[in-house]
Amino acid sequence: MQKKSAQVKTLLDALPYIKEFSGEIVVIKYGGAAQLTPELRDKFAQDIVLLSLVGIKPVIVHGGGPKINELLGKLDIKSEFVDGHRVTCEDSMKVVEMVLSGEINKNITSLLNHHGAKAIGISGKDSSCIKAVPKDNGKFGYTGSISHIKAEVIHNLIAEKFIPVIAPIADSAQANHPGFNINADIAASKIAIALKAKKVLFLTDTIGVLDKEKNLLNSLDRDDVNRYKSDGTIAGGMIPKVDACIDAIYNGVQKAHIIDGRVEHSILLELFTSDGIGTQFLQK
Repeated sequence: MQKKSAQVKTLLDALPYIKEFSGEIVVIKYGGAAQLTPELRDKFAQDIVLLSLVGIKPVIVHGGGPKINELLGKLDIKSEFVDGHRVTCEDSMKVVEMVLSGEINKNITSLLNHHGAKAIGISGKDSSCIKAVPKDNGKFGYTGSISHIKAEVIHNLIAEKFIPVIAPIADSAQANHPGFNINADIAASKIAIALKAKKVLFLTDTIGVLDKEKNLLNSLDRDDVNRYKSDGTIAGGMIPKVDACIDAIYNGVQKAHIIDGRVEHSILLELFTSDGIGTQFLQK
């Protein structure tokens, strides 16, 4: 009986948050270890289905760096990163699209559908819903900067009760162009802004943003981020993540969170508990 009472209390504790987010769009960047084990993939899918059932409108934007690196290595195609952004040559662009729009996107979509969701996989090339230009005037090759998002395309899918699963490949204004590889964190932020999402969550392989002593930084604003980037506390692949969070909260998204995708049901813990997990970003 006590166990049942505890279960009821958990549900009642979550009720205010369910009410708050019901009917709202929540963008979730799905990547890292959360993609790599069957157990975490299943927990992720369960979380997304639950969000949908309680009236929340999830939009999934996924990465796939480890799988891309694995295939590039097998094909002996060199790849490098600058400040967390991949430099994408024409050959590696073909691999990026094959992995992201093909294998990973369709596997996530299939998994969600298997668990009872109504998911549909697309890339930014579909209906040209994401357009881009070369990042830093071509310094990063076929890595792009988003120039426009057709929010209505994604809104139409949501209106039809689909859960969009979006591969971060963008279209070009130029015909017969191979397209652009978009950093998935940046894509999630820009999509959240375009959709006027309530929140954007970034699943990562750490407990959140850490200070130099490896302690969790629970809450950050733009000034904090600039200071930590200047002294090297925030570096490498964490840079595009925190930049994406700051961009989102200063362009209409209420809150952004970097959370640990290795924790089972981390999405539910963030959305439906008072303490939450990870690092939150908000204007102070």
